Amino acid sequence: MGSEEVRAGVTLTNLDKPLFDGAEATKRDLVDYLEFVGDRLVNQLRDRPLSVVRIRPGQEPFMQKNLPKYTPEWVPRITLWAESSRREVTYALCDDVRTLLWFGNQRAVEYHPTLLLADYSAGPTHLVLDLDPSPGQTFRHAVFAAELIRAALAADGLSGAVKTSGAKGVHVFVPVVAGTAVEDAAAATRAIAARAERLDPELATTAFIREDREGKVFLDSTRAGGATVVAAYSPRIRPGVPVSFPVGWADLADAKPSDFTLRTAPDRLGDRDPWADEMPAPQQLPADLIAEGHTIPVARVQAMHEGKRRARARRTS
Repeated sequence: MGSEEVRAGVTLTNLDKPLFDGAEATKRDLVDYLEFVGDRLVNQLRDRPLSVVRIRPGQEPFMQKNLPKYTPEWVPRITLWAESSRREVTYALCDDVRTLLWFGNQRAVEYHPTLLLADYSAGPTHLVLDLDPSPGQTFRHAVFAAELIRAALAADGLSGAVKTSGAKGVHVFVPVVAGTAVEDAAAATRAIAARAERLDPELATTAFIREDREGKVFLDSTRAGGATVVAAYSPRIRPGVPVSFPVGWADLADAKPSDFTLRTAPDRLGDRDPWADEMPAPQQLPADLIAEGHTIPVARVQAMHEGKRRARARRTS
C-alpha cells in the first residue's frame, strides 16, 4: 500500500512510518483508528478549546496548544487570553472528522479538550476526579478509589461515568447543569474528593504533594475551570498505544488498561458509543457540597505555600 492518500479532503502522508518507538503501530494505524471512532471522539471535542500531544520521529512528545501557522484555514479555531503564559493562544476547535484526521496527519496522538466550552459563560460541563495510583500501586487500587468517589456522589444524589485514563488511572466525570459557576464546580470537586477520602483514608488521599501520599491513590480534584482532561477514546503516547476507554461501573472491577488499545478498541466498540450511553444527564450541584468545598483550600495554592514553608525550614535547620 502507498504511504500517501486523501481522506475527507485531507492529504495524508508517511502513513506507513512507525508512529513512535514502542507503539507497535504506524501512522496509518492512528489515522484508521481516528477515522473509526470519528464522531464519537469529535463529540468530546466539539466547541472546546483543544490541546493535543504530538510526537515526531526521534523526538520527545510535546503538547501543542497554539495552532501552527501552516494550519489550513478551514480548521475551526478560537483565540483566548492565557493567563498562565500572559499571551493570546489560538486553539483549534475540533468540530468535525476532517479536522480530526488533519490532526492525525500531524501525529497528534492525544486529545485534551477543556472542561469549558468556547463560550465560557455557559460554565463547566462536568466535574472531573482524576484517580492516580502511587508508585507500587496498580490499576486495581484506582478502581477501588473510583468506587469511593461513586459512593460519595451517591450520598448526595449524584452520579457519574467512568473511563480508564489510558495509563494506570481512572477518570470519573460528573455532568452538571449549564450556568454552574466555575468556582462552585471547583469547590464541589474538592468536597467530593474529601468525602471519598474520609470513606477509606488508608486507600486514598487528597494530598497534592507527592511525598505526603504515603503510597495511596491520589484523588486529584484540581481539574476544574479551564483545565484539560484527555478525552474519551483518545489514544495515549505509551507502549502499545492504549486508549482512554469508557467502562460501565458494573464492568470496572474486571477491566485492565491493556484491554483497550489502538488495535483492540475498535472491536470492543463496534458501532456503540458507551461514553454517551453511560453519561448521566446534567445535574444540579447540592448546596451543601458546594459550601463544604469552599471551606477546603485550593490544593495547588496550598501545596505552593507548604512547599515554600518546607524549603525555609530546610534552610534554617
